[in-house]
Amino acid sequence: MGDIAKDLAAGTVGGAAQLIVGHPFDTIKVKLQSQPTPLPGQLPRYSGAIDAVRQTVAAEGARGLFKGMGAPLATVAAFNAVLFTVRGQTEAFLRSEPGVRLTVNQQVVCGAVAGTAVSFLACPTELIKCRLQAQGALASVGSASVAVKYAGPMDVARHVLRSEGGVAGLFKGLGPTLAREVPGNAAMFGMYELLKQYFAGGTDTSGLGRGSLIVAGGLAGGSFWISVYPTDVIKSVIQIDDYKNPKFSGFFDAFKKILASEGVKGLYKGFGPAMGRSIPANAACFLAYEMTRSSLG
Repeated sequence: MGDIAKDLAAGTVGGAAQLIVGHPFDTIKVKLQSQPTPLPGQLPRYSGAIDAVRQTVAAEGARGLFKGMGAPLATVAAFNAVLFTVRGQTEAFLRSEPGVRLTVNQQVVCGAVAGTAVSFLACPTELIKCRLQAQGALASVGSASVAVKYAGPMDVARHVLRSEGGVAGLFKGLGPTLAREVPGNAAMFGMYELLKQYFAGGTDTSGLGRGSLIVAGGLAGGSFWISVYPTDVIKSVIQIDDYKNPKFSGFFDAFKKILASEGVKGLYKGFGPAMGRSIPANAACFLAYEMTRSSLG
């Protein structure tokens, strides 16, 4: 089996593991990000991550934590296959000769290139996911953003294609998605290589055990969100913004308005669930990727 096929297969398995472990955390993150700013004297819809979990389970059952998983599940194979395959091909391009280990800085470059490629898959997928995850929180306060109720991922896609500018509507938020995926994946793959080399005591990381790979993958995933989290908040509010009566004219307008109304903490809404998701989900992803890749020879 060629290297591209191996990366495609291993990336798919890794992505599935990541999604299953991480999606409930992601649901809570989006609910916290998308809840409207309360009026003076009013309490927010959710007081925090634990309260969001409690209310979601009470209103929708445990399956409410997995709402919106259909869209990323349908595309997880393509997303992670592209991410790891583009990374693998960039590695091959940067090697001075076959088999040479790349430096941490070279892995940063590989992550940035892979992040650019996957942004074009991530944007429409995330738009659908965020619309589904956010509509419960928005509906509770009568937001215009949920004048239309979505029955599922395909219903969101049909509505956007019909009423929000066609295919271009599915790529609303592409700029913030690129601003998240490029530096985020650069940080993640760079950190992953740095930690692997640290645990291995050198550049040959082929002998690392599962425990080391789990720790390296989990911490690498955490570095993704630490480096780009405010960008993700802006992406989410832009993607769920009302098409006919938008609150935000673009990335910098959203940034200024969130900062003005909520302060810096508004740019970190949902940060706890994001980190809580990222560490175990990426630990599962990288471990599954490495084990699958190794088993394929």
